[in-house]
Amino acid sequence: MTRMSSTTLAMVLGLMLLNSAAAEHGHFTNPIIRGGHPDPSICRDDTGFYLVNSTFEYFPGLPVHHSTDLVNWTLIGHGLHRPEQATGAVNLVDVQSDGGIHAPTIRCHEGRYYIITTNVYLPPEEGAETEFVNFIVMADDPRGPWSQPIVIEGAPGIDPDLFFDDDGRAWYVGTHSPAKPNFPGEGEIYLQELDTVTWQLIGVRHFLWRGACGGVWSDGPHLYKREGRYYLMIAEGGTSFNHAVMIAVSDDITGPYASNPRNPILSSRHLSYDFWVNTTGHADLIELEDGRWYLVALGIRGDYERGSNMGRETHLVPVTWEREPFWWQEVKTLWPVVAPETGRIERKTGLPFPAKPQERNNTFVDEFEGDTLGLEWAYRRVPKPGTVVVKDGAAHLRATAAMIRERGRANLFGFRQTESDFEYAAQLRFDSDTVGSEAGLNLFQKDNNHIAYTVRRDDTGWLLRIEAIAPRSNRDATPEAKLVHETTLNDYAGDIILRVVSRDDQYAFSYTLGEDGEPKPVLAMDAGYIISKKYTGAHLGLYATGNGIDTGDVARFEWVRYEAFER
Repeated sequence: MTRMSSTTLAMVLGLMLLNSAAAEHGHFTNPIIRGGHPDPSICRDDTGFYLVNSTFEYFPGLPVHHSTDLVNWTLIGHGLHRPEQATGAVNLVDVQSDGGIHAPTIRCHEGRYYIITTNVYLPPEEGAETEFVNFIVMADDPRGPWSQPIVIEGAPGIDPDLFFDDDGRAWYVGTHSPAKPNFPGEGEIYLQELDTVTWQLIGVRHFLWRGACGGVWSDGPHLYKREGRYYLMIAEGGTSFNHAVMIAVSDDITGPYASNPRNPILSSRHLSYDFWVNTTGHADLIELEDGRWYLVALGIRGDYERGSNMGRETHLVPVTWEREPFWWQEVKTLWPVVAPETGRIERKTGLPFPAKPQERNNTFVDEFEGDTLGLEWAYRRVPKPGTVVVKDGAAHLRATAAMIRERGRANLFGFRQTESDFEYAAQLRFDSDTVGSEAGLNLFQKDNNHIAYTVRRDDTGWLLRIEAIAPRSNRDATPEAKLVHETTLNDYAGDIILRVVSRDDQYAFSYTLGEDGEPKPVLAMDAGYIISKKYTGAHLGLYATGNGIDTGDVARFEWVRYEAFER
């Protein structure tokens, strides 16, 4: 494969966007932000909308997307974008899998932008207790730079919300386990004022609500105000099929809060497990300038065994408000009605702004021009200095002693998989005299769940190697090598194109030596090896290692190309 010029690439992408817009005229397709973007939170200013998601152990953390129409989103930065933001009290250096950044809230107030969230960190010492560090970062521009984290002391639990009231006071809304739970997993939402100078808690803590439909794992609170009343919206039911959105109302911010008798206001728990999307919940409401309302929520596409490799993604749903119609009620409460026509997240929905069609870009190409990686790339944990060097039209990755392991910082980075069907390829130039030195592609979810597709030096020459690692079960962190396949590369001269094609829930691996010639097939295997089993979505990446030896070898990746195909 030869390099595309910037002009040619722009023309190809432009045609794709125009064709997509013409095909979907009048409607947009969910999810609106694809590939491992859970727990969405949204706000707006005069220039449009901003959305942030959880990133758990990945870095940079807290991706910030911008949109002017709610359906076309551009990644513009990250709330955690400097290593020094994530190497202190907020620790993403040796954080455990599925730890890290949980359920952020983004808000704009008086021209300043705020992200408040939790870092969940389990110290590696035996018997240590999990630490919940709630913190806030701020910026004058949502593109950044964002401030150093300010840790909010004495704030238990996870999933904080930030609410600015009309009187100028700021409030922290959090989730914790109540002192006297009625059953295991019961959550409770609490409220406490924040000092807007120190960003520390002040005053009395108020306990607001334990949920509506059983109250199991009540979390993810967001507070809103409409017609002088306070609405508290939460997630409930856990992170699987029973996930749901509940809401309550109060005349006073400190409560008491009355549950909506029609809860849940959004869920897939009443639908077939085989509906196209499941686990819908953990939502945030947004009012448009013209008074209309929408809601963003996470959901999991049921592409493969009622799940997908992309995990939890961001979806958009219309909202109306309706007043209770009962003649016998003295107070007829106004409640939000999510997806008023169907009561569920639909794959295709009418555009919020009909003059602004959705433009789905299914291609990602990086030829590593310039001297830094693009915003799309992410690492598992804060990378070691110099892990990737971008220069001379290539990404250079060293084959050091570092390997993929729990809490480790391997020489590995990637971008999010956005569709179950795709083609992914990269051109690699790599040579070594050290046995065990290897480099190539890596498709990864977790330290114990990834597929390495590499060229490796052995005693007699070069091997093309595929190693698929998967956990024994969702609850067992011990990795199990499911598959190792090796092919001798007799004609390898340091230049190879590696490809993975995903179709019909199968990964097909192939390669081309040099830049010309037909791809040679290697192996086909089940795509379910890296199906999302918990919080995050798959990344398609680049990898190098000396397997315990700091070889000094450098893998030079000339380009990567990714094309997704919607089902």
